[in-house]
Amino acid sequence: MALLTLESVGFESDSQRIVSDVDLVIETGEFVTITGPSGSGKSTLLKLLASLLTPTGGMICYQGKDIETLSPMLYRREVSYCFQQPDLFGLTVRDNLRFPFEIRQADFSEEQAIRKLQEVDLPAAYLDKPVTQLSGGEKQRVALIRHLLFPPAVLLLDEVTAGLDAESKQVVLTLIRRVRGGGTTIVAVTHDAQELTEAARLITMEEGRVIHDESAGS
Repeated sequence: MALLTLESVGFESDSQRIVSDVDLVIETGEFVTITGPSGSGKSTLLKLLASLLTPTGGMICYQGKDIETLSPMLYRREVSYCFQQPDLFGLTVRDNLRFPFEIRQADFSEEQAIRKLQEVDLPAAYLDKPVTQLSGGEKQRVALIRHLLFPPAVLLLDEVTAGLDAESKQVVLTLIRRVRGGGTTIVAVTHDAQELTEAARLITMEEGRVIHDESAGS
């Protein structure tokens, strides 16, 4: 059974068709990269997969079940969406890394949080650093590891390296490769030339439709 299946998925807003009749099958462990010009519908498609938007046509299934029949909270634990602009909250990095434990009613593990910080080249002292004092690249690193304290089945990445400095970009890409190696299914939207070159399966969208779907070596 496929992990994610999209059947004739469409999305309209204010009578404007943004995504049209998309059919896709995403298998467990795949790394799918989606690209296309601005306004092609790729970020909207990612939000549909994340259940942040509801299709106005067609159906999205997760492990064979229509995602509209699933608990949104439980689904979003399994299928985690990371925004282009880091969505940090609270006062400190600790506040952000504590949150995944709180929603699972689990005790916060400072050791686990510090280990994740170190994976993205941030020292343990950053745990109590105010989020207002983080650079854009540091905010994105914290946002990513918050999603990965409890690794999801699917990680959705919406241009997460856009606008990052070279150092932060490489740290983020290294983390994504590590996550991919751990078996998490990844669907990433990007314009980045390096990421496109490394794509294992590259889907190109134009005017809301998938116009090309190619796996590496095919």
